[in-house]
Amino acid sequence: QVQLVESGGGLVQAGGSLRLSCAASGRSFSSDAMAWFRRAPGKERVFVARINKSGNTSTYIGSVKDRFTISRDNAKNTVYLQMNSLKFEDTAVYYCAADVGGDYNYDYWGQGTQVTVSS
Repeated sequence: QVQLVESGGGLVQAGGSLRLSCAASGRSFSSDAMAWFRRAPGKERVFVARINKSGNTSTYIGSVKDRFTISRDNAKNTVYLQMNSLKFEDTAVYYCAADVGGDYNYDYWGQGTQVTVSS
């Protein structure tokens, strides 16, 4: 059974940092692009960051660029999202996802981890 399991969420004050992890099991994702999305209260799920299979190329939504960093450890089948200088508006459930086909259609999703930033 293929699973993506996020962890590392929690409550943090504005200006603080959190590091999210997404551990994959059931298959290797070392050949697949991976991404983070988030869903804020009352809003739709949106893209946050994406990393290619080798980890040398990443893209971000503008509102998190220079604050968030996506990375991966293919040996551990794990993707990370380092979040610095957190803002109240970063409050959301964060999901990781795997793009198996490389076509920006995400085939596997985690269950999400809650990040709450207090102002």
